Amino acid sequence: MTPGRPPRVLVDATSVPADRGGVGRYVDGLLGALAALDADLAVVCQRTDAERYGRLLSGARIMAAPAAAAHRPARLAWEQTGLPMLAQQVGAQVLHSPFYTCPLRAGCPVTVTVHDATFFTEPEHYDKSRRTFFRSAIKTSLRRASRVIVPSKATRDELIRLLDADPTRIDVAYHGVDPDAFHAPSDDEKARVRARLGLGTTEYIAFLGAKEPRKNVPSLIRGWISAVRDRPDPPALVIAGGQGHDDEIDGALGEVPSHLRLLRPGYLRYADLPGFLGGAVVAAYPSFGEGFGLPILEAMACGAPVLTTPRLSLPEVGGDAVAYTGPGTDEIARDLTALLDDNERRNALAKAGAARAKEFTWESSAEVHLAAWTRAAAPRG
Repeated sequence: MTPGRPPRVLVDATSVPADRGGVGRYVDGLLGALAALDADLAVVCQRTDAERYGRLLSGARIMAAPAAAAHRPARLAWEQTGLPMLAQQVGAQVLHSPFYTCPLRAGCPVTVTVHDATFFTEPEHYDKSRRTFFRSAIKTSLRRASRVIVPSKATRDELIRLLDADPTRIDVAYHGVDPDAFHAPSDDEKARVRARLGLGTTEYIAFLGAKEPRKNVPSLIRGWISAVRDRPDPPALVIAGGQGHDDEIDGALGEVPSHLRLLRPGYLRYADLPGFLGGAVVAAYPSFGEGFGLPILEAMACGAPVLTTPRLSLPEVGGDAVAYTGPGTDEIARDLTALLDDNERRNALAKAGAARAKEFTWESSAEVHLAAWTRAAAPRG
């Protein structure tokens, strides 16, 4: 590595899903910010993403992984064999794996992003195979990686507490929010989303995220029912995002009274997210725990008053700019009712959240990543 120059880094973006979920927004945001810094990058990605990253990183070498790597088992096998060979071919001085796993023998220093420790702190919210896989991956990455990057102090502290991780090898790089993609929406943007959802003039509470047990959607549904069922103009509940694997959601849906409206539009277009989040009377995210909490940051950036839980990293993101509730149905009902009845507080939260969101930038995250990569590539004395 030339003194004063950053190391050449191969970023493995093959784990980015087509739906651009949380890991996709992390990788896209990070790479976009790195493009503006003096970074020496190569990126390997799914074939469908090669054009996107080519536009994003005009000065980087973009390579498409084998077509078979679109399937998770094949991708994990390729990660152990093909990825180290690719790192050697491009002369990588550091290999960055942005989603828990990494090659066991990479041929160069490896850095890994571990997004959360909830596979250990909230094990009951994962099926056995998923829990077992990610627990093993995290332990392996903590042991093998030169440096581990985490998105919050809470995640760092949990890895140290639960797994005796070396704190001197963990770097905290908060996620950012793209102000072009997530912003206070115009009236036209809000109206477009309302029209697509068929809401008319009905107010709504927004949830955006995967419907996994950790996200606590059944309690949100039941809390919403209790909070709005006797109101003269009850707001709808719109649960957007991926399908997930929370079997309890169907039971909660069966309890929705006929006069209330609950919509499940699935994935929304990226361009519709500001109108969806910023047009909501409340953005609710009563998760049992997060490694960071990107959905609440994005909702804050869109000017939505946010209701979430004070679990793990969420207070680091929300601070005093969001309202907090417990994960139980009665708690959600109580605190959602209080917000719906207090227009002044909702407006204050919307303004405070938008201001706080500006403190989280992908540029800051990219600088932490670059520093971690430089430390990883430095000769060990």
